[in-house]
Amino acid sequence: MELRHVRHYYLAAVTFRAPRAGLWRWGVALVVLTLFRLLMAAWVPLTPDEAYYRIWALAPAAGYLDHPPLVAVWIQAGMALFGDTALGVRAMGPISALAGTVFLALTARDWLRAREATAQSGTSLTPDAGMVRTGLLLNGTVALGVGTLIMTPDTPLLFFMALLVWSLGRVCLAGQGAGWLLVGLAAGLGFESKYTAVLPVFGVVVWLFLTRAGRSWLKTLWPWAGGAVAVLCAGPVIWWNATHGWVSFLKQGGRTGDWHPAKMFTYFGELLGGQVGLASPGVFVFFLGGFWLLWRQKDSFSRLLLLMILLPAAVFVQHAFGARVQANWPVVLYPALAVAAVLPVWRGWMASSLLGMALVGVIVVQAVFSPVRLSPHFDMTLRMMGGWQNFSQTIAARTPASSVLIADEYGLAAELSFYAPKDRKVMAVEPRWILFDLPRAACGEGYLIRSHRRHDQPDAAHFIVLSEEPQQVRQRQGAVADTYSVFHVRMRCDAAEHSLDAVMLP
Repeated sequence: MELRHVRHYYLAAVTFRAPRAGLWRWGVALVVLTLFRLLMAAWVPLTPDEAYYRIWALAPAAGYLDHPPLVAVWIQAGMALFGDTALGVRAMGPISALAGTVFLALTARDWLRAREATAQSGTSLTPDAGMVRTGLLLNGTVALGVGTLIMTPDTPLLFFMALLVWSLGRVCLAGQGAGWLLVGLAAGLGFESKYTAVLPVFGVVVWLFLTRAGRSWLKTLWPWAGGAVAVLCAGPVIWWNATHGWVSFLKQGGRTGDWHPAKMFTYFGELLGGQVGLASPGVFVFFLGGFWLLWRQKDSFSRLLLLMILLPAAVFVQHAFGARVQANWPVVLYPALAVAAVLPVWRGWMASSLLGMALVGVIVVQAVFSPVRLSPHFDMTLRMMGGWQNFSQTIAARTPASSVLIADEYGLAAELSFYAPKDRKVMAVEPRWILFDLPRAACGEGYLIRSHRRHDQPDAAHFIVLSEEPQQVRQRQGAVADTYSVFHVRMRCDAAEHSLDAVMLP
């Protein structure tokens, strides 16, 4: 064999191994990141909402007042692996983020390969480099980083939106009709995670009817079968609402009634600032660039991504004309945006991703070690997470062991249920609890704990105050998160039987 042939084969082998070696390093880094997130999930205290969702998992239902039930299923799966612990509550966050990242990375790779095959311009990335960029930009968002440590309905939502984007990629890029069944599965279970999943799915429906590629699919059975799968998967929460006076739909839909056009500029500022913060500044720029460049693309998958982003974004912008858009609502768009972000040929995507991860690290350090002393008004980690375990155990120690701890605020009741000694009874008093399949509480005496933020006394229609105990503070390393009054009370029996919704928490 001639020397030039040896050199040719050597260069070909090196060229093949280099990207593969990079992908292996990226894969190892992703696994290490997931293990680190699991460690932090076990370490960081539960927020009140997480403790509340834990009650959902212990009282399974097809729906709940606040959200659909998939967050409870996620927690049940984690608790099956790691028990009734903070790690058990959160374990599926890092695991599902890992799986969702892989789905989106594969989608970016397939999209860039399809663009290479049709000689489309617009990006100089190789398919393997596109995989890495998509994965890193997604994991560089503060929303995903914090979402892997704090269990919320957005956690399963992001996973199923990633699955939706990947399955649509199989449909558009590989022509796999059976992919519509996965589209339906992801859409239906996304709706079972959070109702905002309907927004990108609406973009898919518009693409089906308004584009040539979409209409060609409508001539087959596949998208119709996918729609049937979506309805079947979404059926449980729809049935639950139908049998509970549509309370969850009305609660979420009722936000549209809060309309204050005079605050429009405030709401738009909050919407923009919230996305810069949750995406992280650098990643936000790549998301915007990818969205903008989608307008210039002619392939069917690009137009599908554009509609999946554009229509929900238009809904959020319209809502901001007179009402607040919660910062986490647009997170439903992040999977599609992460794939679109392979289009800009700019440098700095690695630094942008690392900046976002560093911001998450700052939040975690503050939540655990509190190196910067701030008031709870400015330190959300102190306000939401600080001192719950010591506070709950102190309350339990300073009240008779046989007495019941009572809370008429759902987050406080859920935190007491998780952090107080396991043999201590905790009663939750609030109308929402009547929807849960939990033991109803009998009237009697107990100790009612109320935050000073509420600025009022126990409701005399439901409680007779026998005495007021010394106040208790919830604090983290000397920084006070909140102060609480403790009342020795007797529940009024007539109220308990007729109008007071009280349950015993597990």
